[in-house]
Amino acid sequence: MSEPRNPPSGLRISMTEPIRSFLLSASKDGDVPRELQDLALNLSSQNNLHYKSFRSIWIRSPPSTRPPDLIRLFSGSNFILSSPKPREKSEELKARLRKLEEMAERKAYAELVKDITPRKNTDEPFSSYKDQMGFGLHVVLIMFTGYLVGYAAFRALFGHSPAMSAAGGILGLVFGMLVETFLFIIRTSNPDPRSSTSNTSKLKKNQ
Repeated sequence: MSEPRNPPSGLRISMTEPIRSFLLSASKDGDVPRELQDLALNLSSQNNLHYKSFRSIWIRSPPSTRPPDLIRLFSGSNFILSSPKPREKSEELKARLRKLEEMAERKAYAELVKDITPRKNTDEPFSSYKDQMGFGLHVVLIMFTGYLVGYAAFRALFGHSPAMSAAGGILGLVFGMLVETFLFIIRTSNPDPRSSTSNTSKLKKNQ
């Protein structure tokens, strides 16, 4: 036999011979309600029992049948503490934990191979507002210088003709634009020699 399907919650105590003897006598006592008699008989075969169940039987038992010494009755009995059920993690929390674990693994791997894998060149032209302003001012300066040089050269060659001087200035401006475009292509097509030198030195050091 076992305890009821929904036993009372709370403190449990281990079974002792005095407690078992009292339960057996209560299961045969006609002054005890039939339900508690069955409960007492059931509990007497267990290794531990709920204190609330024992207290219910104790209260309904006639005082004449109760053991006079409670200290002797509970002598040798121990408290039984049941560990709480572990909390189940929600699916959202599990997914978040998996994502954090993957991120930690990727970070640890990147930290492990950072001295072996060449660093990616993430420097792009005009990646900042300062670079854009600098390039714009440089283009304007080159075009203005080309216009002045062309204007002065055609003025010296063709006298004081305003039309020819203006044409020379326009040619100088166009020439300055072409020079600036050529220099820009060279700068963007060649990798940074400092970064390649740094990566090569790291690889040699690891070897």
